[in-house]
Amino acid sequence: MLERKELRNKQLVFDDRLEAGRVLAEMLAPQHRAAPETIVLAIPAGGVPVGIQISKDLQIDFDVVIVRKIQIPGNTEAGFGAMTPEGSLFLNEELLSYLNLSPAQIEAQKNLVKKDLEERNRLFRKGSPFPDLSGKTVILVDDGLASGFTMMAALDTAKRRGAAKIVVAVPTAPLRSIERIEPLADEIYCANIRETAYFAVADAYRNWYDLTREEVLELLRAGP
Repeated sequence: MLERKELRNKQLVFDDRLEAGRVLAEMLAPQHRAAPETIVLAIPAGGVPVGIQISKDLQIDFDVVIVRKIQIPGNTEAGFGAMTPEGSLFLNEELLSYLNLSPAQIEAQKNLVKKDLEERNRLFRKGSPFPDLSGKTVILVDDGLASGFTMMAALDTAKRRGAAKIVVAVPTAPLRSIERIEPLADEIYCANIRETAYFAVADAYRNWYDLTREEVLELLRAGP
């Protein structure tokens, strides 16, 4: 795991997602600049501008990986797990036991995410096939980790698609989430690791807002 030690436990360390992408690209460059058989896969929405910047700076291919958190009922920001388009589930059992949701509530949220995954796949991929990852190095990118379960879903997708090596690159994350995914990845790059009890991805950015689907589509059209 590689970090920027001078950024440990600090907030407001990036101007925006593009700067975060540039910082990660600098960290990745010694091992991955212009590397053959390497691709950046970004998690929409927030991971797209970060991933495009990394792809541009490192001169490697770019695409998206569609995975989604399973939202807590009544709370669009927080989730109790994540799902892949193939239906693989990664549930935060500790949080679920605290939330005390009924099986019907959990199933309803899973069904909502399944529909959203299908819609996002149509919208963001435009019918294009998922890239062949066989034998490739895959760099999975998001704008930050919270619990880490969405990244776990992306890791599962990359492994199932035959990736030879999987690298996780995120601007910010709590140490506990890094430790959660560390056994699943070959390399982890995180510029801003925090050990605070409360963690929010937004706290790493001086300029933060949720990207709309239209903004993501515009970024994808422009490309690296």
